[in-house]
Amino acid sequence: MRANIVVLPGDGIGPEVVEGALAVLTAVAHHFNHTFITSTHLMGGCAIDEMGTSLPDETLNACLQADAVLLGAVGGYKWDNPDAKDRPERGLLALRKGLDLFANLRPLKLYPELMAASPLKAEKLTGVDMLVIRELTGGIYFGDRARWTDDAGEEWGKDTMIYSAGEVRRVAEIAFNAAQGRRKRVASIDKANVLDSSRLWRKTVTAVAAQYPDVTLEHVLVDAATMHLLSRPASFDVLVAGNMFGDIITDEASMLSGSMGNLPSASLGEAQNQHGYPRGLYEPIHGSAPDIAGMGIANPIGTIMSVAMLLRHSLGLEDEAAALETAVARTISAGHRTADLARSGEPSLSTQEMTAVIVQNLQGKEG
Repeated sequence: MRANIVVLPGDGIGPEVVEGALAVLTAVAHHFNHTFITSTHLMGGCAIDEMGTSLPDETLNACLQADAVLLGAVGGYKWDNPDAKDRPERGLLALRKGLDLFANLRPLKLYPELMAASPLKAEKLTGVDMLVIRELTGGIYFGDRARWTDDAGEEWGKDTMIYSAGEVRRVAEIAFNAAQGRRKRVASIDKANVLDSSRLWRKTVTAVAAQYPDVTLEHVLVDAATMHLLSRPASFDVLVAGNMFGDIITDEASMLSGSMGNLPSASLGEAQNQHGYPRGLYEPIHGSAPDIAGMGIANPIGTIMSVAMLLRHSLGLEDEAAALETAVARTISAGHRTADLARSGEPSLSTQEMTAVIVQNLQGKEG
């Protein structure tokens, strides 16, 4: 396999965790005799500083030509002014829109050795293995928005949650297809008791479900879903949600694993790369964590597991993806922890040290 991968280190701890992911990608290429050609580009706050825009045209064009894109994180205190003309997060939304990546896949499967790191009791976590699919290019993040001051001097702001049936249908189909390869259950998250956009969402998902008689569909209001994620998380298999609801519940679900630093994601669309697979954007679900940036203690697992998703979904390299996931599991099973996972008084590894152990396990050397 010869593949072209665009790398967007981004801001904060992004460059640190991406460095670890690239070390692992190099090890995969060497171990399995592949050639991965990487090129690095600016996006996010660093791009604003250097090029005056959070998503330079050069970066978007490179991503459009790549087989896959690997992203670290964007944002930070420096660019946190909500009234700024451009912000790092705008670049991320524009990238997803520009690549038409409408489905964000966030798997959550717990490592038994890390259950103590979760805020939930271990008995609540047994059997947790879910996949959250978040619609990515519609909804309130892309609807009409405005801010204004009325004649009385009162300030107003609005954001419009809007979906078409087609937007809902295509992400629902991905959810049901995924469920067929899992435990055949889909939970659709909405707020249909209040919102018309959610009523359309529920109607459309129900229609899609009729095409998958072997999959059980459950409609769950978003407020109830947040409770069920804490009270009965193991009952969920595949969850599908709109942009904002999916954003919120995936961050909540991440804490079941003990740390957001553990979890990967894949953003996929309909466009295919030169190998006939979806050209995806792969990134950990955590943010840029500016408070620990440059300290060398960031958890690289989420980014490394995003590489595994890249290998599987955009390159069709299932054996390589499984080998990498096994290497991470062995590393955790052997007791290696970064600072976010270590218990009080336990030793912890740096980002580079954790990466090195994962590479050793990938190469068949006990780490």
